[in-house]
Amino acid sequence: MIRHFVHLRFRSDVSNPQKQALYDALAGLSGHIDGILDFQHRENVSVETPLVRGFLDMFWFDFRDVAVRDAYLVDATHQAIGGRIVEHLEGGAGGVFVCDVEV
Repeated sequence: MIRHFVHLRFRSDVSNPQKQALYDALAGLSGHIDGILDFQHRENVSVETPLVRGFLDMFWFDFRDVAVRDAYLVDATHQAIGGRIVEHLEGGAGGVFVCDVEV
């Protein structure tokens, strides 16, 4: 299984309802791409503020395997949602950090 973590640095003017709408769109990918096992999103509650560097939000997908992760990466619906997310981030694509791990 691949766990795909995405850490986000939203602009300060992005509201919680706007964030939730983006997360809801991402959650919809579970019914769109076969092999997505789970989707979660959370706020970063770390007290190590200097090390957090403003990445206060995160989400992750659990993919059955690398092939599902790779299908997700090139999926047009995912790319459209990703573009909408990037529009809401501080520094555009500089406001996202991705990390994949095998579980």
